Amino acid sequence: MAPAVLKNGSREEETGKKSSFQRETAIFAYKKRVMVQNRVCSLFGIRYPVIQGGMVWCSGWRLAAAVSNAGGLGLIGAGSMHPDTLREHIVKCRAATQKPFGVNIPLMYPQIEEIMQIVTAEKVPVVFTSAGNPKPWTSRLQSAGITVAHVVSGSRFARKAAEAGVDAIVAEGFEAGGHNGREETTTLTLIPQVRAATELPLIAAGGIATGGAMAAVFALGAEGVQVGTRFALTAESSASEAFKQRCITLNEGETFLSLKKVSPTRLIKNDFFLKVQELEERGATADELRELLGRGRAKKGIFEGDLTEGELEIGQIASHIRKILPADEVVRQMMEEYHDTLQRLSGQSFA
Repeated sequence: MAPAVLKNGSREEETGKKSSFQRETAIFAYKKRVMVQNRVCSLFGIRYPVIQGGMVWCSGWRLAAAVSNAGGLGLIGAGSMHPDTLREHIVKCRAATQKPFGVNIPLMYPQIEEIMQIVTAEKVPVVFTSAGNPKPWTSRLQSAGITVAHVVSGSRFARKAAEAGVDAIVAEGFEAGGHNGREETTTLTLIPQVRAATELPLIAAGGIATGGAMAAVFALGAEGVQVGTRFALTAESSASEAFKQRCITLNEGETFLSLKKVSPTRLIKNDFFLKVQELEERGATADELRELLGRGRAKKGIFEGDLTEGELEIGQIASHIRKILPADEVVRQMMEEYHDTLQRLSGQSFA
């Protein structure tokens, strides 16, 4: 018996419409479920699992508040702030947003005790620790009602952080800007290994600036992303305009991991970088490199815009970025691209 002829087209067209509708409905349901079930969103009380990295000389209260207001988690970067300056930024951030925000604290900070007293006294809801052992501080922060995440560069450090009792892990590949781990492990290699090492909520970092990259690391086991470079190059970032404009002209291969005997740091090539390179090639000691580095190199480069003698820290993904956008637009684009990627991949299956 021949199939019935439909008024508005063939049976195949109707079936195609039904299939398309079912797919769209499934995607909508998936989006809704992801936001409800995502452990990073639940842990921090945020809408989207997008964390803005707490970068030196970039991450002040304006950037942190803008990201939090957009549905992510904004972090103030304590690493480039005196204690009183940090307190001021916390107060201003709280006045600018009703949403959760946090502070990133490098544990090698010389006035670490005072910094910890400030974040507990100010009742900062979230602290990300990095560059050190979180064990001496984690329970103290948690007893003050603070949620603690720790940044690691390898699965061994992830296990130690879990043993220290942190609430979440940030696994950062060496594509990232600024200070990096000595392992030089890429993000795509790192995430599945850290996922296997711990059951804690896992946040991926390093080379992530798009929703497609977010989907990629989620496929490997991440539940959130920490985004540095993309937010460093936004309107609200406190980096100098000269630094931002230099970064959005970079091509692939124009950042380099340097200062490995001191603290591996990803830099843009400039006169300062060439001096470091010359010293490293002739086998300079860590003390010689520290003497050249001196004090205030990162401030000179990132905050003051000295593109010649400053320390210009930025991630590899800068070569993908060509516009300075508002932070809320970055969040919106990332989430849109993330869902578009899921939709595109949902139609690809291989029997």
